[in-house]
Amino acid sequence: MRALVGAMLAALLLPATAVSSGSAGAEPRIVTLGGSITEIAYALGVGSQVVAVDTTSRHPAAVEALPKVGYLRTLSAEGILSLRPDVVVGLEEAGPPQTLVQLRDSGAVLKLVPDHYSAESVIEKINLVAGLFGAHERGQALASAVASDLAQVRGALSSVRQRPRVLFLLAASRGSPMAAGSETAAEAMIGLSGGENAVSGYKGYKPLSIEAAVAFAPDAIVMMQHSLDQLGGPDVVLKLPGIAATPAGQARRLIAYDGLYLLGFGPRTAHAVRDLAQALHPGLKLPDLPSRAWAAP
Repeated sequence: MRALVGAMLAALLLPATAVSSGSAGAEPRIVTLGGSITEIAYALGVGSQVVAVDTTSRHPAAVEALPKVGYLRTLSAEGILSLRPDVVVGLEEAGPPQTLVQLRDSGAVLKLVPDHYSAESVIEKINLVAGLFGAHERGQALASAVASDLAQVRGALSSVRQRPRVLFLLAASRGSPMAAGSETAAEAMIGLSGGENAVSGYKGYKPLSIEAAVAFAPDAIVMMQHSLDQLGGPDVVLKLPGIAATPAGQARRLIAYDGLYLLGFGPRTAHAVRDLAQALHPGLKLPDLPSRAWAAP
């Protein structure tokens, strides 16, 4: 059964082929699943064709007025199909699998895009989505702009010799906050920004114990803003057992950003890397990145 589901999902993955127009030559009705996919669609100029998004899609501001079809990994086919989409484009972690099969069987074009955590994967993702929408020239321009911005930040960070140890915390519904281990978007962003993940020894996210917090000895703590708010704000987090005894806790060095901005690995990645790098290396001269319409709040 697992092999069968894997085969079905593999058939939904790119290669990217441009989607056709809707009925009678009308613009296709698009549903985007995944915050970075939605950002790319708008940055490519096809946002007017997007009729619905998932709840991880929160940028640009125009998406707030669109219907939401649920959380990326727990989607309902009925809710999406009620919007009569011609095209559904999402990240490969969209699901569950049975929902994807229902969408495919409905006749809508369904394409899933790989989501990896690196500077190179952002460029690849932009080019793949642009290929789906037949926006090759705009895709090349967008990819080139993002690559240029990333190169500028990387160049400035090449002189960094001391990489601060960074602990990324995620709010949990119950109990201790979760700490980001290896193979996470958080670890990748920390590395791109000239830091070192303070966590080692496991992949993904695990609850943070008092003993682990002390042993990790982070120089800085990074969080998503909504996780910080959920946990009660900076004063509460910095007084958590274990955290208070760390270098970060004693220096009150806590950094928070919007989650999609920080971890989305979409068009705004270079700007997020620059901002986090500046927070981790306050004395370092970093470039003022060009103003980009698609990066505006």
